[in-house]
Amino acid sequence: MEEYRWRLRNGITRTRGFEKKRLAQFAVNCGLKCGHGCTYCSTGAVLRRHKAFKELKLNPFENSYAIVDPNTPVRVAHDAARKRERGLVELCTLVDAWSPEAQKYDLGRRCLEAILSEPGWTVRILTKNVAIAKDFDVIEQHKSRVLFGMSITATPNKSYIMSAVEPYASLNSDRIALLHEAHRRGFRTYVMFCPLLPGISDWSFMIDELVRIATECEAEEVFVEPVNLRGRALTLTCRALWNNGYADDATVVASIRNKEAWSLYARELIVKVQESVRKQYDISRLRFLLYPSRLEQEHIARIKEDDAGVIWLGKE
Repeated sequence: MEEYRWRLRNGITRTRGFEKKRLAQFAVNCGLKCGHGCTYCSTGAVLRRHKAFKELKLNPFENSYAIVDPNTPVRVAHDAARKRERGLVELCTLVDAWSPEAQKYDLGRRCLEAILSEPGWTVRILTKNVAIAKDFDVIEQHKSRVLFGMSITATPNKSYIMSAVEPYASLNSDRIALLHEAHRRGFRTYVMFCPLLPGISDWSFMIDELVRIATECEAEEVFVEPVNLRGRALTLTCRALWNNGYADDATVVASIRNKEAWSLYARELIVKVQESVRKQYDISRLRFLLYPSRLEQEHIARIKEDDAGVIWLGKE
């Protein structure tokens, strides 16, 4: 994993998109490309026109490198102290503050300390890396002001399959264990089941197991999202599965590369998740993130017949 540095301009920024997702009012990002190397990541598609990729001569859709700004905590501390409007900040929205390159500069801890040192701020942590455990002492001091979340993409028995498409992230089994530890310590928790890949993580019994984890950890919110169609996400994911010997799984993922098949997958995923949450937990805690522009009209109509927990995104 190659590492590049790029100086960013912002520390804490307003994020209307993530506010609509009910994730946060503000965002912090410590780079442009995350070193976890997740093949399904949509950040490359979102930032593809950023001048950093052109100047560094990098393909925004490849996942063999990371772009980090080691100076991020300085800007975050500046904004945390000077912004008058304050609220919930997500750390991070585009990259991971505990990915390998971020750990090198201790960016997660330093940003967390900078934000929490000022009154009026709360933080939503989202990571795929159990390295955050070394910073639990910071969270311990501000339990009421921190929402701790792990991005979980599969049940423990699928951890090694998912490591093919999340090569430098912690195993899902380890992430789940750390979420339980956070709950045991009295942290406020939530879960992000994203993405739930077809044929790997979207079986009803697997969704039941994931929702049971949320229940056991008393998750305040349960976020779910289907795999994103943007950019080369599915192509790269299929390639990684094939190259690692998971041909059958690659075939299933490849089957939803057209809009009609993806739309059916998304609709069925919503139904399975709703059923599981209603059966085991509280439907008011579900946050299923959905862009209707990627759905067939018949599926939109069916979903709207029962869209409990669905957050409709986009201009529609």
